[in-house]
Amino acid sequence: MDIYTLHYYVDSCGKAKPAQLFIKALPEKVQLKIFKYLFYLRDKGGYLDEPYSRHITGKIRELRVDFSSIRHRIFYFTFIEKKIIILNGFVKKTQKTPEQEVKKALKYFQDVLNNPKLYEANQSQID
Repeated sequence: MDIYTLHYYVDSCGKAKPAQLFIKALPEKVQLKIFKYLFYLRDKGGYLDEPYSRHITGKIRELRVDFSSIRHRIFYFTFIEKKIIILNGFVKKTQKTPEQEVKKALKYFQDVLNNPKLYEANQSQID
């Protein structure tokens, strides 16, 4: 089986990593569960069915990590050379995915497509 790698989205300036900031701000137990799901996603070749993952729009999917009664969502997509790009995360508070979060993910997705060289050196890789 081919090996996939996980990478945080990095803005075109090469600095901000919104998904990493979101995850680091969470309690340690929640972080551990999110990383467990991310590594499961990686080991399954970048694709998981429900209840772990759900299609959002285009190539963007959401990783669904529930902890207690809190629903954490991580947007991601599979990129060239078997790279899974982790775009952003948020806590889902309503039944419907907030449109502003989808728009943010689409903006980050487009930024990745416009700056693929940022992902060549594996600076954003999650181990």
